[in-house]
Amino acid sequence: MNKTIGIIGGGNMSQAIVSGLVKSEIIKGRNIIVSDRDEEKLNHMKENYGINITNNNEDVSKGSDIIILAVKPNIYGVVIEEIRNKVKEDVVIVSIAAGITMEFIQNKFEKNIKIVRTMPNTPALVGEGMTALCYNDFSSEEDVENVMNIFKSFGKVETISEKLMDVVPGISGSSPAYVYMFIEALADGGVLGGLPRDKAYKMAAQAVLGAAKMVLETGEHPGVLKDKVCSPGGTTIEAVYSLEESNFRGAVIKAMEKCREKTIKMSK
Repeated sequence: MNKTIGIIGGGNMSQAIVSGLVKSEIIKGRNIIVSDRDEEKLNHMKENYGINITNNNEDVSKGSDIIILAVKPNIYGVVIEEIRNKVKEDVVIVSIAAGITMEFIQNKFEKNIKIVRTMPNTPALVGEGMTALCYNDFSSEEDVENVMNIFKSFGKVETISEKLMDVVPGISGSSPAYVYMFIEALADGGVLGGLPRDKAYKMAAQAVLGAAKMVLETGEHPGVLKDKVCSPGGTTIEAVYSLEESNFRGAVIKAMEKCREKTIKMSK
């Protein structure tokens, strides 16, 4: 990619993006510039990936072809006001924050601007991220492809309409937290049965990883895969029955709906 990529914010997602880009060799570290107030974070990224660093957001805005706003939703407005008159005319602005609409970003820039809205998740840190993406009418096919390639460098990408973006935090953005809780609960059950804690975590995590891979690689419906594990009168169907008695699926769906409602509130 023959572009200069600027990232405002040096948190976990910023580090995942930089790591993915450099490791996949999509772009050289020297063509990436990251700004943050935390000198320790910046120096760590520079030492590991050979990128440019700065404490000044204007340094990022002036020379970047693509600017990723990797900051908290509540300071998007402040950051945009800081850089809006410094960016290149044909810059692509990439959002990664829940609840921040493309209309909000354009209004803050006070002009027509190319915007790609994304919602990645934290497994990007280990190269297994899931990102949902949408874009506005000012963005060209090449712009969108460039941004997609950035996020493909550390996981998978799906393009959806913006009206569906409020659903994304519940299904992929926040859901790693639910999965961690599930793994912890599985491990607790193993410990209750006598397994050492370290082995219980390893076995539970690998089981979840393997099951997820089965869904992705076989293309089979999760219900079909579940049925294949449930022998008649066996141990698995007994466990499934217990989960259903406790409204397992309903609890998950309700949690996702609460997450969606919160996202909508944030956007307003």
